[in-house]
Amino acid sequence: MKVMQSPTQAFRTIYGKIRGEWKVAFLACLITGLIVHMPVLLSDIPNHDGLDSMYFDQNMITSGRWFLTVACGISSYYTLPWVIGLLGLLYLSCGAAVICEILEVRKKWAAGVCGGLLAAFPALASTFAYVFTLDGYMLALLLAVLSVLLTKKYRTGFLPGALCLAFSMGIYQGYLSFAMLLSIFAILMLFASKEEAGGAFGKMRTSLRYLWMGIVGAALYYGILQVLLKLQGKKLADYQGIGEMTSGAASVGGFFSTIKEMYLDFFRFSLKGNVLFQNFFSVTACILLAITAGLAVLFLFRKRKDWKNPLFFAIIGLAVAVLPLLTNIVLLISPSVTYHLLMRYQWILYVIGAVALVSGSCDDSNFCIWMEWTAFLGAFVLTFCYCITDNIAYSNLQKRYEKTYAYCIRLLDRIEQTEGYYAGIPVAMVGVVGDESFPATDITLPVTYNMIGMNGDVLLYTGKNYEIFIRNYLGATLNILPPEAMEEVYYSQEYIAMDSFPGENSIRIIDDVMYVKTENVNR
Repeated sequence: MKVMQSPTQAFRTIYGKIRGEWKVAFLACLITGLIVHMPVLLSDIPNHDGLDSMYFDQNMITSGRWFLTVACGISSYYTLPWVIGLLGLLYLSCGAAVICEILEVRKKWAAGVCGGLLAAFPALASTFAYVFTLDGYMLALLLAVLSVLLTKKYRTGFLPGALCLAFSMGIYQGYLSFAMLLSIFAILMLFASKEEAGGAFGKMRTSLRYLWMGIVGAALYYGILQVLLKLQGKKLADYQGIGEMTSGAASVGGFFSTIKEMYLDFFRFSLKGNVLFQNFFSVTACILLAITAGLAVLFLFRKRKDWKNPLFFAIIGLAVAVLPLLTNIVLLISPSVTYHLLMRYQWILYVIGAVALVSGSCDDSNFCIWMEWTAFLGAFVLTFCYCITDNIAYSNLQKRYEKTYAYCIRLLDRIEQTEGYYAGIPVAMVGVVGDESFPATDITLPVTYNMIGMNGDVLLYTGKNYEIFIRNYLGATLNILPPEAMEEVYYSQEYIAMDSFPGENSIRIIDDVMYVKTENVNR
């Protein structure tokens, strides 16, 4: 009879089975994440979407995210930055260890910088701006990378892998590219190895597992989505082009024009996106990583003469051709999507892949040691640059809140001092803050202009934003009418003649409705 282990014995057994590189990747990701993202973890600094999500059940099935409500429910439906952020970083750190295993990173320095890069990349900072969904999104990322690992490790692993992929997409579809890119990396590693039995045919058969995982996973995701939509009596929304998922590129300009845009966007963002590199140091770091990765490829070519097989070169050429498409797969699924930075997290896999390539190809020669040091320093400098970018963005997010707070105090005071005001009076307003009265003051735009949710001056874009901010941060209640209430008066001469706040004539009561004009006078 097997003796039951005590908790201490069980934990010791489990801990002993964890590879050292996994521990390093996990801890590097967790510690870097805590240090870099501490400003937002310990603060309540919402962005414009966060105003409406201080308590939100995350039932986003009309956006195709049928499992998001469960994933975010673990931390409750309240916006609790510390709890959500910590849970999200734990998921991400597990994902860092999984990625290192997929890429067969066996050197601890490489595992450490891979974890650090994953935690510092600005796409994660943009996700922290939407902290109310961060833990769910990081669970989706973990499931996406797990789907690849299970497919790689086990002969029938594509089945549980497909299940993981379906639930990952059920939380957030944006991490499908993570699974696709890692699958391509795993296939390239497979054909570069000598270990697979059955030769080229056996490797091709093994490679098909990733295809089956993707097909079964996508079918399972879509099937569950359709069932739940019917049960709830809903249909897919038009938000972010979600309704196009069933038709894809066919609904906007044709398949080939979409493919062209995917390539153009890939190179446009990679070279001019102001995210992968922003200054001399990050540019130098990227160049060093690219050079060492290129040298690692040449070293492997020289070391393994059987790589002269034309089939292998054909596979490499095909992979290089499809990588931009897989990176931008969201544009094929939903061509009209507003491409937020948080949807571009997969770009960090190219940097991590370069580190893994250098660490996996080098032996103990002096030349290889120099290559490893160069890659390590390049990755370390790049991680540090990303940390600076993240905190510049967080600094502006804090200032956006402060500016919004000050603006709303002034506005609320004027509203309450207007003759004829009473508690509960209907208030009609467009909501946009006019830049004629309040010119832009965001000094971080050279760094943050591509970080949607982090840049700009205020959090206010609609009347609903004002209502929520004033209620939750100023403790006052305004009866803001829906946008339809502005339709009749918006083009009237009375409203056009009004000043923009803080002008003397920016607030008027007409037919027992208070009209507040915050947008520019000159439309």
